Amino acid sequence: MSAITAPSATRWRATPGRWLSPAAGTALGLLLLLISLGVAASHGAFALGWREVLQLGALWWQGQPTSGEDPLSAGAQVFWHIRAPRLAMGLLAGAALGLSGALVQGLFRNPLADPGLIGVNAGAALGAAGFIVLLPLLGATTVGFQLGLWGVAGAMLSAFVLSLLTTALVWRMARQHGQVAVTRLLLVGVAVNALAGSGLGLLSHLATDSQLRALSFWMLGSLAPSHWLAVACVLPAVLLSALLCATLPASLNTLSLGEAQARLSGVDVQRLQRRCVALAALSVGSVTAVIGMVGFIGLLAPHAVRLLTGPDHRAVLPGSALLGASLVLLADTVARTAFAPVELPLGVLTGLIGAPTFLWLLQKRGHAAT
Repeated sequence: MSAITAPSATRWRATPGRWLSPAAGTALGLLLLLISLGVAASHGAFALGWREVLQLGALWWQGQPTSGEDPLSAGAQVFWHIRAPRLAMGLLAGAALGLSGALVQGLFRNPLADPGLIGVNAGAALGAAGFIVLLPLLGATTVGFQLGLWGVAGAMLSAFVLSLLTTALVWRMARQHGQVAVTRLLLVGVAVNALAGSGLGLLSHLATDSQLRALSFWMLGSLAPSHWLAVACVLPAVLLSALLCATLPASLNTLSLGEAQARLSGVDVQRLQRRCVALAALSVGSVTAVIGMVGFIGLLAPHAVRLLTGPDHRAVLPGSALLGASLVLLADTVARTAFAPVELPLGVLTGLIGAPTFLWLLQKRGHAAT
């Protein structure tokens, strides 16, 4: 049993970054994000070249709206009303998922932990779907839950509360003799995901025809329902999570040595745990309420950053946010262009990539432990 419990502090620290310093890793993450934004902005059903994208950006910066005779006016309409809010939501969603993954992995002191695997995404989805289906006065009237201001805010609040409860439940039940066992973590996560899935199935049974169509599309995960109102609702939650996470790297680095050592170093472990759970739930819940269930970004982004820069959370937290945003933007670009004009659900694409990667990582760690 000891071979499959949470990794010791020695093993957790035995993966130093060999390629990049934290500063270089952050700079590389910013560069990759800019490239991803350019690729996502210029590709789609309505193709825009890089020059057109830069011209649209310059017109917006100078405050010069395009006229009806401007050859860029059609592209401007598509870009600012459809593609730009989608890019903004993808950036926020990827940053939130990557950041929450880094928080969960630091909290559990296990690089295999992921918000989706431990039920955070499923809890958020259950909360948002329950709010929409059970309160038909604020229900979804179009595909993708295009709600009004209070509808989006209410769905986000419900998603946050349920994701907070599921994270706390998994945390409590996965602890064994003061440590988080990997087997218990995965088993409890499977049970919580199954319970949330049953709840979503019940809500699907109770939903109206229009709600059922929207719910089925939404559970697959997509940036298609993105609009500026939703971006405005999600932005404060993600910014608040990012700002509060900026105060945690030193404490998470100390926690990686073990809870006993962290307490001796003056870290309030219980307070740190509560903050990590709340911030992960807030970031995941806010974006899941709008774009649905998108998994494995919180697993892949922190893992890749840690391989490049090492386990220092001063690099892992911002790097995970940047890489998570890049991964979501690039995955969404593939999802809407690979089978055009049909759009592949984003959650399906990330699952096709993330699930085999997780199995490979699990097998690799199993061989390392023997």
